Amino acid sequence: MIHLDTNFLIHALRAGTDEDAKLRTWIAEGEPVGLSAMTWAESLCGPLGDDDKELAESLFPGIEPMTPVDSAKGAELFNATGRRSRSLADCLIAAAALRVGAKVATRNRTDFEPFIAHGLALV
Repeated sequence: MIHLDTNFLIHALRAGTDEDAKLRTWIAEGEPVGLSAMTWAESLCGPLGDDDKELAESLFPGIEPMTPVDSAKGAELFNATGRRSRSLADCLIAAAALRVGAKVATRNRTDFEPFIAHGLALV
């Protein structure tokens, strides 16, 4: 299972990008690919237009909801990795991925590397 980070999702929806090619490969190989509710929320805050939103909804009909477990794990990651205010969303994306055993696909590896020590895998 692979969860997409917001920046990966945005680029994956653009034809001809490296992220588009990777997403197509994963889908063709039968790799489960999904989104957390946090990724979806960030994406809807402006980066996705209506056409992109419809495409994403067709590709990812089952967006992983955020749970109280994710909230607690996200806070734990936030406190353990430097308490940067802009990182809370990344902490919640990582927490959801950890809960379901997913790897995270991101274009900003440095934002997620602090979570590797806490069990997160990146692709």
